[in-house]
Amino acid sequence: MKKLYFIAIYPPQEIIDDVRVFKRDLALNYSNSKALKNDAHITLFPPFSRELELESDIITAFQKIDTAISPFEIELNGFDGFPNKEPVLYVRPENNENLIDLYKRVKSIFNFKSYSFTPHMTIGYKDLSFENYLKALEIYQNKEYKTKFIVDKISLLRHDGKWTPIAEKHLSKF
Repeated sequence: MKKLYFIAIYPPQEIIDDVRVFKRDLALNYSNSKALKNDAHITLFPPFSRELELESDIITAFQKIDTAISPFEIELNGFDGFPNKEPVLYVRPENNENLIDLYKRVKSIFNFKSYSFTPHMTIGYKDLSFENYLKALEIYQNKEYKTKFIVDKISLLRHDGKWTPIAEKHLSKF
């Protein structure tokens, strides 16, 4: 049986709660409920499918990621979007060299899938129509939301009807 896995950074609960308010607004006012299914996060490696029997290999590979870096701060500042064929509305993290470095460390171990890394915290996607994306973007681009949090670990998640953390790796210089 195949399962989906991905690697992410999760903010503290109060930021997850803040972002859920934005997701609820999109569900109520822009016919976009899909994003409510997931807690706020920044994806370091996008979902990939593997046989459940290979899970121990995935966890072993995850544990090999070099996380010998000091915990660092990420600042979230405002909103933006990707006007893709499946549009995405998100909370925008400020440019962050440590985040790029961490992504590269994940990519050096999980390098079987190519994708572009644009850090973001999704608030709307999947069932968000392009028309509603444009309406929401117009409102959200003028909304203020500014906060920051310390990244001190990364998580490996498996999809079992919802995303469940199955392993964590802490950042540490020592």
